[in-house]
Amino acid sequence: MVSADDMEYTSLGTTGIEVSRICLGCMSFGDPDWREWVLPPDEGHELLERALELGVTFFDTANMYSKGESERILGEALEGRRDETVVATKGYFQMNDENPHSGGLSRNDSAASRSTSTRFIGWTTQ
Repeated sequence: MVSADDMEYTSLGTTGIEVSRICLGCMSFGDPDWREWVLPPDEGHELLERALELGVTFFDTANMYSKGESERILGEALEGRRDETVVATKGYFQMNDENPHSGGLSRNDSAASRSTSTRFIGWTTQ
């Protein structure tokens, strides 16, 4: 049987941060109304808990996945584990169909996206 002892770790570039060699993509967690193949929150939590049990410490998400629901589910699963995990998220994507300025890559857009993502995940920037 596979266990956390089997997980391999590596440095994240030259940052000095150690992460699992496996990075779990979280696009499939959220609201099935967004995409029919998306897992509802309870199933997403189950999968995330198993990944953590197996030693996964690196997670990838984006603000647009289920309109932020993926980040919320990930944040709930990682509660109390901030110092043990790394989350890579992406911005740019328009989050509000009625507001054309709710996405983009300008300095303001990037700051707003970072702020929203950290709020969804339940973390604050340091």
